[in-house]
Amino acid sequence: MPLYALGLNHQTAPVALRERVAFDAAALPAALAALRALPEVREVALLSTCNRTELYAVVDDDGRSVRDWLATHPDGSEDLHAYLYGHRDLDAVRHLFRVAAGLDSLVLGEPQILGQVKESWAAARAAGTLGSGLDRLFQQAFATAKRARTDTRIGAHPVSVASAAVRLAQNAFARLDESTALLIGAGETIELAARHLSEGKVKRLLIANRTLAHAQDIASRHGGVALPLGELERHLAEADLVISATASRDTVLKRAQVAHALATRRHRPMLLLDLAVPRDIDADVAELKDAFLYTVDDLERAVEDNRRSRREAAAEAEAIIELQAARFIETTTAATRHAPLKRLRAHGDSARAEALAKARRELAAGADPNDVLDLLAHTLTNRLLHAPTVALREAALTGDAELARAADKLFPPTDADQDDASEPAPQA
Repeated sequence: MPLYALGLNHQTAPVALRERVAFDAAALPAALAALRALPEVREVALLSTCNRTELYAVVDDDGRSVRDWLATHPDGSEDLHAYLYGHRDLDAVRHLFRVAAGLDSLVLGEPQILGQVKESWAAARAAGTLGSGLDRLFQQAFATAKRARTDTRIGAHPVSVASAAVRLAQNAFARLDESTALLIGAGETIELAARHLSEGKVKRLLIANRTLAHAQDIASRHGGVALPLGELERHLAEADLVISATASRDTVLKRAQVAHALATRRHRPMLLLDLAVPRDIDADVAELKDAFLYTVDDLERAVEDNRRSRREAAAEAEAIIELQAARFIETTTAATRHAPLKRLRAHGDSARAEALAKARRELAAGADPNDVLDLLAHTLTNRLLHAPTVALREAALTGDAELARAADKLFPPTDADQDDASEPAPQA
């Protein structure tokens, strides 16, 4: 199974490039169909989060087809080859296992990524682009990630990008018990942010979303107030802290809106944390005097303490992943090597079934049993020996020494072979 993993992430590309190749759930089916339509692609899955976009594929080439597709997505206006990394076979297996376990995340050991990997697997299954090879790989990735998190402390006190964002707000900017927080969106990241803010005793929590019912669900669980997205600008000036994480392809907050809110606040500072890819907040908001804008890339410094505390657990998890990746490759390789044996047995079973059926018909028609037995033996021998006889005769004519040596291992020469050496080759 020629397996490739390739993509870009927070370590290789800034958010401005990552958002160019970000796929939301609605775009995945078309992207997967386009990838599967490439002549070289047999199986493919696509993982897209705020920190990474990656392809996992079984291909008939050296991976260039899927690399070129991703590097020029969506419009080819900028070549992204320089930002892509690639892994093959064992390295690809190891990479997926590390991703699923949270070892390749911005926040080491963060739990959200496993759910996102499962979503990418489910999307590929639904799109019909996931074959048996990638299906086994993803299933093993889930089991390995679960074991890594169970057998080590990599999952202790789980930290997400949302919790890192709230910690940044607490440590560097605002007292939560004196602050109003405005959350934009209603996905998992916003749910986690709402929970952490509530636990931090935030003074007031506002949640704005395009679908009001989703905002109301989160607000009811965490003591917040739900707002329709259309009222965002009206309430923006009330917010000391803004956290945005929507799936919108366009910006949700414009510079003019934030500037107006700051003027209304008489230029009291506002902290804005944009956790979305593509970004929700205009980048030039950072130019406003009293606005402090951070993106997911800026959280790198905020999570360094998390990395230090989890390095020992990470080393233990890496050892588990290394072992499981090697076992997966060994199992896959063994299955490939056993395929000829399975085909041989299937051929033998088919020949036996056909010969027996023919013999039974002859007996039912009243044929002499001895004649039927002779016919059965002759038919079965011819069926079983025809393909290898033809192959060995061709090998003798072309000088294929490798096949001749393989035949000697399967059928070791005997003394009788010397006596028969001058006899014509049997016909099959």
